[in-house]
Amino acid sequence: MKLVGEEVHVSTGEARGGDTPHVMRYVLLFSILLAILVLSAVWIIGAWRSAPADGLTVTAEQHALGGGR
Repeated sequence: MKLVGEEVHVSTGEARGGDTPHVMRYVLLFSILLAILVLSAVWIIGAWRSAPADGLTVTAEQHALGGGR
């Protein structure tokens, strides 16, 4: 810490008051990857279960009217 006139100048480490181990960066990365995997699984399983059993394609209008099952 330096006193220049009436101003106090502190280094970045002193102002921060601690250490930055970059752990939160890995927590954020892991959380985002986990969210992508879970949401993708929900989407894929939902699409797989709603596919017609006979293999025929269903239009959006038929699905809206309940004719897709």
